[in-house]
Amino acid sequence: MVSVKKPLDQLWARGKEFLGVEYAIVGGAMTWVSERNLVSSISNAGGFGVIASGAMSPDLLRNEIQETQRLTQKPFGVNLITLHPQLMELIDVCVDTNVTHVVLAGGLPPAQAIARLKDKGLKVICFSPALVLAKKLIKLGVDALIIEGMEAGGHIGPVSTSVLVQEIIPHITQIPVFVAGGIARGETIASYLELGASGCQLGTRFVCATESIAHPNFKKAFIRAQARDATISPQLDPRFPIIPVRALSNQATQDFIAYQRELIEKVDRQEVAQKEAQLNIEHFWAGALRRAVIEGDVERGSVMAGQSVGMVTQEQSTQEIIDELISQARQFTSPHQIHAS
Repeated sequence: MVSVKKPLDQLWARGKEFLGVEYAIVGGAMTWVSERNLVSSISNAGGFGVIASGAMSPDLLRNEIQETQRLTQKPFGVNLITLHPQLMELIDVCVDTNVTHVVLAGGLPPAQAIARLKDKGLKVICFSPALVLAKKLIKLGVDALIIEGMEAGGHIGPVSTSVLVQEIIPHITQIPVFVAGGIARGETIASYLELGASGCQLGTRFVCATESIAHPNFKKAFIRAQARDATISPQLDPRFPIIPVRALSNQATQDFIAYQRELIEKVDRQEVAQKEAQLNIEHFWAGALRRAVIEGDVERGSVMAGQSVGMVTQEQSTQEIIDELISQARQFTSPHQIHAS
């Protein structure tokens, strides 16, 4: 039997059309990092930048979108956290500023949020950590999915990218599916496309872009790190479940363990309510992330990074990063005959 590999442009044609871009490479939304400069540079280089709104107020988000629009005429998206107390107001900001795509993250999105976005003609993208949830989101009307494995940086799920791809992609054909988690080279992007993905999302690979405003200390930590350095924050007590966070192991990792232990002891002594302690544990990383990304304290701050950090070896322009990824992917998918018995 003789088969011929599909060229790259054909493999991700669906993803390119959905995003309206030259390359179906999505910039993962990273709080404090994915702001106007990096987002616009990814879009200008042919990819799809995504603003990380995090805990922004509606006014702050409006300004960030408008500033990004001043820096690029290309499509980009906005990542909204579903647990944000002003989620619907943030959606209205996206509508008012003519954003074309919104990524809803951080939990199962409210049906009214999806309906509001769809009613106004915006494309809705959601994360799905399991096939059953993917099917539910499709019924709710989402336009595309991102499946992100535990190799990713920041808040992660329990399943690897390769397993999620096998579990979900063969069964979801109605809408585009983008793959994320542990991706740093073009050959890997191409391999997921060949398995049926419409595109891929990368975060860690873009942290050391020259356009990224991450502190030089933060970038140096990435360049020095190996894959094994990006570890998962531990949970000490099943009464206090935490969403695991993958970051470079440092003093902040030890501080988090000590902080959990302190709060657990206070609850046991009935000095603090369990709900309050749980909330404090969940809020720990927010301040620690800013401390690292913006202030450059890479020991006491949280250096969130995916396991692909070992392949980040230098600071490069966003254009150079994307050109490199495309070159690798094209070489991997270059048409040639494959002979199989």
